Amino acid sequence: MVECHSLRCCGDMFAPPTTKLGFHHAVVPVGRWGGRRGGRLELSVLRPSLLRIQAALPGQESSPESAKRCCDSSAPGTSSYVLSTVGKSTNILWHDCPVGKLERQKLLRQKGCVIWITGLSGSGKSTLACALSRELHYGGHLTYILDGDNVRHGLNQDLSFNGEDRAENIRRVGEVAKLFADAGLICIASLISPYRKERDACRAMLSDSSFIEVFLDIPLEVCEARDPKGLYKLARAGKIKGFTGVDDPYESPLECEIVIQQIDGKCPTPKAMAEQIISFLDKNGFLQA
Repeated sequence: MVECHSLRCCGDMFAPPTTKLGFHHAVVPVGRWGGRRGGRLELSVLRPSLLRIQAALPGQESSPESAKRCCDSSAPGTSSYVLSTVGKSTNILWHDCPVGKLERQKLLRQKGCVIWITGLSGSGKSTLACALSRELHYGGHLTYILDGDNVRHGLNQDLSFNGEDRAENIRRVGEVAKLFADAGLICIASLISPYRKERDACRAMLSDSSFIEVFLDIPLEVCEARDPKGLYKLARAGKIKGFTGVDDPYESPLECEIVIQQIDGKCPTPKAMAEQIISFLDKNGFLQA
């Protein structure tokens, strides 16, 4: 029994012409696929449907042998997909889709991007993220917030606050933020993210200028006076080790897109800070597509 080892192989070779909707390589279901053994489709079940699709296409040879060559990766003269190894993941293949980032952006009428808000604990990152999301929402734009504490309630609940886990926490958030941007959303990530190396690594994940770093440059004494979670007090008492700003450093951005500071010793309101970022987005074309 010859088995099909690649549905994508068959789908590409016998793909129907472009539809009126403009989709290429669309999968056209013919009847019901059956005959599964060990997660593979038996060619005896697959071949009749493939031949019916192939017969409808001009210029395509139509024979059981051609279907076998398509489905049998070991057949002479055929090429195999090049599989990749990324990290600990082996034998993986990237699958493209005819609906890409540009199409999603046109649908949403905005450009996907990542707004990365960094600063000390108590600087107002989460407050700014919510204010920014609210203002953009009222303006008809789709956003999503990745808050440093929120992601640790689920995705990153297996990570501690030691150096290695904090780096992994940032990496995971960066990867998720990249997916949101690719989906066409304005993703707002608000995390302390104290080290330049890790923030720069997240920037490098995006292939264009859609990573917007926002530095909430609020003095340590102001953040500590606020201390909304009581963490500075615990850190000063030695009950929390490795706390950023107390016994662990914060590396300020050197070339960020937006810096928000106090004006005459007063912090801007959340709405004013949000408007500063929205002005940047509008000026750089992110609010239309």
